[in-house]
Amino acid sequence: MAPITFAHRGARIEEPENTIPAFRRALEEGASGLETDAWLSSDHEVVLVHDGVVRRGLRRVRVASSTAGQLAESGIPRLADVYAELGAGFELSVDVKTPRAAKPMIELARAAGAAERLWVVAPDVEFLKSLRGERDVKLVHSERRRSISTPIERHAADLASAGIDAMNMHHTDWSGGLVSLFHRFDLGAFAWDVQEVRHLRAMLRIGVDALYCDRPDRMVAVVSEWSA
Repeated sequence: MAPITFAHRGARIEEPENTIPAFRRALEEGASGLETDAWLSSDHEVVLVHDGVVRRGLRRVRVASSTAGQLAESGIPRLADVYAELGAGFELSVDVKTPRAAKPMIELARAAGAAERLWVVAPDVEFLKSLRGERDVKLVHSERRRSISTPIERHAADLASAGIDAMNMHHTDWSGGLVSLFHRFDLGAFAWDVQEVRHLRAMLRIGVDALYCDRPDRMVAVVSEWSA
């Protein structure tokens, strides 16, 4: 089975990252998933932008202190706009930048009929555990291997017992043995920052379940070639 091809912040090489044009372009290029980052605006809208502070001209504006309308002037979309414009026929991986955004994000995905294709990503396992009551969404622990303090097999077992669905690590952290280990606990193995053709092929060779790449055209082409 082909891995999920997540376009990291959309087709960010071709369009401004984390914008609807970037997301649309990534889907046009064949990506099966989009990756983005979620914050909550001052009027409690889920907005998609990587950093909590953005530039507007010479000013620096805090996302949490701005309305969704004000942020839209800088090209920052609401999650609701993404579903309205692009539908729900894609996997969506979202790095939750503030815990307050999680529940509204899940509610929006449900309203769009997309909850089962929503992957909620965070480095904080306790935060992910707090969301496990949301049975229809997927939960992903994202962390560098060197930052995981427990033995890796113990970590995989702990994630499985907590109902976490996948582990997301930098592609250089993965090996075939580690992919097999996480699969043994029924956990997905996700690899991020997989940019070069040789790295994409290496991840396909060891059987990862999802790829994150800035170049969806390249990623899709390599996966299609591999699958053929």
